[in-house]
Amino acid sequence: MDKFERLRPAGPLEKYSIVRLPLKLYFNVAVSANYTLPDSFTLPIKDYVYKACETLIGQHSILSAIPDNEETNDPWFVRLPEVDLSQPVSFQKRSRDFPEGDEPDIELCELLQVQHNTGFTAPLPYWRLFILTDDANERRFTAVYVFHHAIGDGTSGKAFHETFLEALHAAASLIPGEAKQIIQSPKTPLLPNLEAVHPCPSTFSFILRTLFSAKVWSYRDPGLWTGAKIFIPIDTQLRQIVIPAAVSATFRKNCRQNGASVTSALQAAIARALFTHLPEKYTKVSLTGAISARRWLKEGITDQSMGVWVMDFGESFVRKQVNKYPDAFPWGDARKSRATIEQTLSRGGKNTGVSLLKYVGNFQEFMQGKLGKDRGESFEVSNVGVLNPKQVEDPSRPQLGRVMFSQTPNASGAALVVSSITGGDGSLVLGITWQKGVAEPELFDAVIDTLVKELRNAAQ
Repeated sequence: MDKFERLRPAGPLEKYSIVRLPLKLYFNVAVSANYTLPDSFTLPIKDYVYKACETLIGQHSILSAIPDNEETNDPWFVRLPEVDLSQPVSFQKRSRDFPEGDEPDIELCELLQVQHNTGFTAPLPYWRLFILTDDANERRFTAVYVFHHAIGDGTSGKAFHETFLEALHAAASLIPGEAKQIIQSPKTPLLPNLEAVHPCPSTFSFILRTLFSAKVWSYRDPGLWTGAKIFIPIDTQLRQIVIPAAVSATFRKNCRQNGASVTSALQAAIARALFTHLPEKYTKVSLTGAISARRWLKEGITDQSMGVWVMDFGESFVRKQVNKYPDAFPWGDARKSRATIEQTLSRGGKNTGVSLLKYVGNFQEFMQGKLGKDRGESFEVSNVGVLNPKQVEDPSRPQLGRVMFSQTPNASGAALVVSSITGGDGSLVLGITWQKGVAEPELFDAVIDTLVKELRNAAQ
């Protein structure tokens, strides 16, 4: 590692992600997508995938960078001199049929459940790409992109697949033997970390309240449910929900008509599903949500960039209010959540939890100090929107279908994690994860079944 080119120090948000891996508090993020290649693509799939990966590594310098000094308080990024694609990229044939309609992809879920419990080791790349091929149609495959959270957020996973789709199309004229296994790393610098391009400001009163709560006294509502106290190790449990295109389209339309957004309606639906199955003594659940900070950034950072540029917001739901009209979808709470999101956006990144990370003196002590304590949140929602790169029905172009976004549950965070994305097929897909032991498995199974009913109810 000492011989690798040193790039830049990690910023506070990147440090937060880096330190969680050796402490085994969190492992990775994944965005998976189904692809269909045109009949004109006659070479082995491996050739096209390798060629596309060469394009991605050339365009996104973070794909050839890894963190060094991970177990210290001053990690930095170094550049691998080259990437041997045989290490991060692997191919395997499906043992089950390709999923159709709203069928969950069991094989993908099994792979992701293992991957979300598996970290990264230098000097290998801090990303992996699994290609699940289909015996029934050799032009069809699922690309599962798994990556360390310090090199990318959920939107970065979308950017990977957008670039990958275009790179596949550009590889249409590939000739035998042209695809390379060893890719030389680019010389371009890394994009800046969040704090280098955004002040991440906090008001004095916000800092004072946070310090008082952390160091002096913090009131905890006895009716708040957040699952078991913080513990390790992580054993990720994962389920997939697929809301088919027609139902998803009606759901989005009803969200607009009721003054809500897809994200806020999803939050309200999860709160209702939790209250349906939690004991009556629990009267409150709390949410932590993720918001992309890219809208406020310059320095060439866009939705097509790869890096970590996210901020957080919070919301609470009360049983009495969420269940006020038990036979109707809780649109009132969905509107309240949307107002919270809009208020957070109006502050332009001020007074968030992320903005306080720059005041953390020692990240190892900060994170280890959470073990054995109560969680702050009941559930987390990350919705990265739509991955649909304006596909045209052109038989000469590769096509992108169903997409899934998922991640390791944060051992020091919310009890239930819901990651949401809509793919090229129009289906809204939820990747739901939790840490084994944080609550009874029967609870989560029941909550997920009720969540499906709530979302379908919202699409009536």
